[in-house]
Amino acid sequence: MPRASKRVAALAVLAIAAGGLAACSSSSSTPSSTSSSSSSAGTAPSTSTSSTKPVSGGTLNIVAASGPDHLDTVPAYYTPDYELERVYTRQLVSYPTVPAPSTTSAGWTTDTTPVADAATAVPTTANGGITGGGKVYTFHIKPGVDWDTTPARQVTADDFIREFKAFFNPVSPVGNAGYYTSTILGLQAYDNAETAYFANTKAHAPTAANIAAFQNSHTIPGLKAVNSLTLQFTLVSAASDFLYMLAMPFASARPVEYDSYVPNSPQLDTHIISDGPYSISSYIAGKSITFVHNPAWKQSTDSLRHDYLTSIVETLGVSSAQTQLADIQAGSQDLTSDTPVNPSSIPGLAASKVSNFNIWPWSDTFPYLVFNLRSPNSKDAMASLDVRQAVEYGIDKIAVVKAMGGPLVGNPINTVIPPGNTGYVNYNLYPDDNGAGDVAACKSALAKGGFSNGLTIKYLYPNDSTNTRVFEAIQASLSACGITLQGDGEPGASFFVDLGNAPENNKAGTWDMGQAGWIPDWYGNNGRTVIQALFQGPACVVNTVNYGCYDSPAVNSLITQAEAATSLTAAGADWHTADEDIMKDAAIVPLMSQTFPMIASKRVRSVLPDGSTYQTAMFNPNIGDPDIANIWLAS
Repeated sequence: MPRASKRVAALAVLAIAAGGLAACSSSSSTPSSTSSSSSSAGTAPSTSTSSTKPVSGGTLNIVAASGPDHLDTVPAYYTPDYELERVYTRQLVSYPTVPAPSTTSAGWTTDTTPVADAATAVPTTANGGITGGGKVYTFHIKPGVDWDTTPARQVTADDFIREFKAFFNPVSPVGNAGYYTSTILGLQAYDNAETAYFANTKAHAPTAANIAAFQNSHTIPGLKAVNSLTLQFTLVSAASDFLYMLAMPFASARPVEYDSYVPNSPQLDTHIISDGPYSISSYIAGKSITFVHNPAWKQSTDSLRHDYLTSIVETLGVSSAQTQLADIQAGSQDLTSDTPVNPSSIPGLAASKVSNFNIWPWSDTFPYLVFNLRSPNSKDAMASLDVRQAVEYGIDKIAVVKAMGGPLVGNPINTVIPPGNTGYVNYNLYPDDNGAGDVAACKSALAKGGFSNGLTIKYLYPNDSTNTRVFEAIQASLSACGITLQGDGEPGASFFVDLGNAPENNKAGTWDMGQAGWIPDWYGNNGRTVIQALFQGPACVVNTVNYGCYDSPAVNSLITQAEAATSLTAAGADWHTADEDIMKDAAIVPLMSQTFPMIASKRVRSVLPDGSTYQTAMFNPNIGDPDIANIWLAS
């Protein structure tokens, strides 16, 4: 998810999450097939717990630079989106949040397997939920999972189907359709039909009524409401990672009331309906979001969330990481949302060993640099492999790590797939003096591309204080070899929207390079969450995460081959080959993989699945932020 991604990744995550990553560098010559090889740098998370019972009451205060970019679950694909969606949406399956044991950095992977959420159980072959040779998944929805309507109303199988039908709306489609169109029977054909229908905007204007009429008059063969509380998916072929897709917030239930609004519109944003523990009581764009108890939510139906807080208030518009940190240390704020912990403060916080600061193990590609391959600027410079390779050689990744907070929070990487994920192999096609950059190689490649006198490039980046530091580090290192970056800083809430607006990004004056970030959408069997998500072509659509519109027949073929592989070993080999092809094409510049430094106010506590208390906020790797659905406040 972009987180940019939560997810992104991506959270995609893609996300401007609070923090970074320090992953180990494997020298293995064979692809890794699990996420357990990730390791952390710096301090291990504290595992201090107690038998203190949670208490109810109080307001959790969250401070953010710009907050979520979407409240509608269909286009939402950003860490701050995921953090808030945790309290007002439900999925059929989702993730628990548990602390990583201090004795092993691999402990963070224990909460990366989906468990039952709105469903009564996770379907398996043994319990009869998976049939048809792995192609049919049947879910039963818990009675009592209700919408906060008046009166409260049961969430049904049709509500989940409605979400999938909304994926391809012509106004603001889903953040990553590829996962689902490649697995659910008939979903690609439905996408094609809706796209064709709304292509003629004069005959079929993208109004709320027209969008709802199309979706309600068309069916998807792979989605069936057997009855109001039973939902059946039929897949194109068996997919061992299908449950992970259903654990993404994209696959939330969608109430029928949303048919009255254009997707992702200001009108919908002020009429969000919740089936989670909290409801939105106030949303003032650019200023604040307030949540209160959802009276329709029942603890008996939800083993993953709680409602200890009286309210949650997210204050928007505070872009300084130093100010955010000072507010948390003073107790006027409790958590951050979309801004990394102030980098220069991290060494001191780690050395102090205070219980409310942790550096959590994680695995991501955050940040990375993406090329807009269709930009016509500077005589189509981004279309030149030589120019892109000049950038690969020239960037000082050590300076980027320093800008993010130093070795405690990250290590340079040189591969598309970050360490600890399926298909990862440590290699470097562009030797760069151990990450410090190779100015001579940069100049040589630039001259080969026809720019011996230098080149000016428009560079899009998130303008919070930490990401601005990263931009300045990259700007300085490329300047040494004749590449001038013309910075275009934007708030995080609009940055990923503009980065992913492919229909506009082939025009003069748009960005040439962008400072993105990616978090795998799930861990474990997750090869497609990097390669397919970011590089399968063609994907030049609104809300794409294939930001540069990369399209390689060879890579597309490897994606298909990997998804059909019968073992993780075979799939990992294909994902690695795709990784090498993408790096040969210099589609992106991987910069670093980060841990997640996180600080909370001293009154923040979390409840664990066993009912015990964790002495600060807990990080959930699939959210890419703290899990605010399991927080209570000590007096």
